[in-house]
Amino acid sequence: MKKVLVLHGPNLNLLGTRQPEIYGHETLEDINNGLFEQAALAGWEIACRQSNHEGELIDWIQGARLDGTAAIIINPAAYTHTSVAILDALNAFEGRVIEVHLSNVHQRESFRHRSYVSLRADGVIAGLGSQGYRAALDAVMAAER
Repeated sequence: MKKVLVLHGPNLNLLGTRQPEIYGHETLEDINNGLFEQAALAGWEIACRQSNHEGELIDWIQGARLDGTAAIIINPAAYTHTSVAILDALNAFEGRVIEVHLSNVHQRESFRHRSYVSLRADGVIAGLGSQGYRAALDAVMAAER
């Protein structure tokens, strides 16, 4: 069974209540439950994790190098624009990487237009809300067929 790791960065634990006009009304649990169902139907194993701590996200990325994970779907949130350390960890991961953003970061403040993670990502999905995560999982599974 192929494995995918979904990582949610800082403040995404507040989905559904934090700026719903930007991020929508679905909670992180809603998003994860949808991904669990989608992966199970396709015979994939999925782990979804969220942290407000950069080092914890890096530890999970490094762990994925060793546990047979085929792909990482990551919404690095604010770390998108600041974390060379997350980029370096992703560069050491040999599987596919898909970067996801709920909002269209290119329609927002100019500092959000730069993504370090995009330098490693095989694909980037932005502005589709929670559907972006499902599209990322579809892309990962299609690439592994």
